[in-house]
Amino acid sequence: MNLAYIPSPSTGVIDLGPIPLRGYAFCIIIGVFVAVWFGNKRWVARGGTAGTVADIAVWAVPFGLVGGRLYHVITDYQLYFSDGENWVDAFKIWQGGLGIWGAIALGAVGAWIGCRRRGIPLPAWADALAPGIALAQACGRWGNWFNQELYGRQTDVPWALKISEGPNRVAGTYHPTFLYESLWCVGVALLVIWADRRFKLGHGRAFALYVAAYCAGRAWIEYMRVDEAHHILGLRLNVWTALIVFVLAVAYIVISAKIRPGREEIVEPGAPEAPEPSESSDEPEGETSGTSDEAVDADTDADTGAPKADGAAEAAKG
Repeated sequence: MNLAYIPSPSTGVIDLGPIPLRGYAFCIIIGVFVAVWFGNKRWVARGGTAGTVADIAVWAVPFGLVGGRLYHVITDYQLYFSDGENWVDAFKIWQGGLGIWGAIALGAVGAWIGCRRRGIPLPAWADALAPGIALAQACGRWGNWFNQELYGRQTDVPWALKISEGPNRVAGTYHPTFLYESLWCVGVALLVIWADRRFKLGHGRAFALYVAAYCAGRAWIEYMRVDEAHHILGLRLNVWTALIVFVLAVAYIVISAKIRPGREEIVEPGAPEAPEPSESSDEPEGETSGTSDEAVDADTDADTGAPKADGAAEAAKG
């Protein structure tokens, strides 16, 4: 008998009047918010414009949700299209079932469309968003806790997850693989942030590092799970996927570093590097229109050749 364990919620839905609040969906929404918020901070630090990440996310997120669901339904088709199952359940995304592989792949297509519309290089945008995506996954994995799904083998460790009796599950204590992956994703985010600051990763290499690091953890976590899955040569399909994608990500880092070393100097053409000056600052550099001593003494005006209106000049002094 376990003296300590992680309890599972009695329900994954909280009814707020006529509106059901589903824990799984709530975790996904929090993850998207975290990814966009943190990605925006990194994008602005790289020289981009605030709000650009959110604008592109409007394309990436819906594509990612569709891709994640498609991957899950295709790889676990027996849950929806075998005898006795209802194919309509394939559309019930709130019951769980998003494959990160499909979410990233199709989400990248949506991001590519958004970047093309803004004239932004996709690799630079992906680099800015990489640690935010890892943090989003860390949040999203708690949706599995609400649904009591995707847990590991039975165990009696103090941090075991207690699962209640229910459809397709047996009551007991199991390895909390959702927690393992959530913590691993936080570690991946910290790794990418550190490596990006240390080595100035660019041209998609920060994103590739996130992919490689995530795959390394997903492989061993996936191996612990006991939910139904297809196997190839004795390994779960997602283990093979993690291994293959890991190799591709590492290869990209190595090849990209040789072909395009360094980091992009400009990530968003036309993005202001500093607050925009007043409209009267259209004169060529080095010229001034004012003759007063205040205009001559203003170092900013002298350096940029951008004269200010009287009110702007007084504000600059303050």
